[in-house]
Amino acid sequence: MTTAPSPCINWCDIDPENGYCRGCYRTLNEIADWSELTNSEKLEVLAELPSRNPQASQ
Repeated sequence: MTTAPSPCINWCDIDPENGYCRGCYRTLNEIADWSELTNSEKLEVLAELPSRNPQASQ
């Protein structure tokens, strides 16, 4: 089974208004816990990221 890739793009900046990284749209907890998450948990996080991206709705 292929492991879900990290969505990190090396632009780490947490938006204080919503708590999401402006680069990958994960929360600080999701970023910190990424290496400990199961593959299915990573896929769940990845599935949520498009809805957190303000440009995705444009």
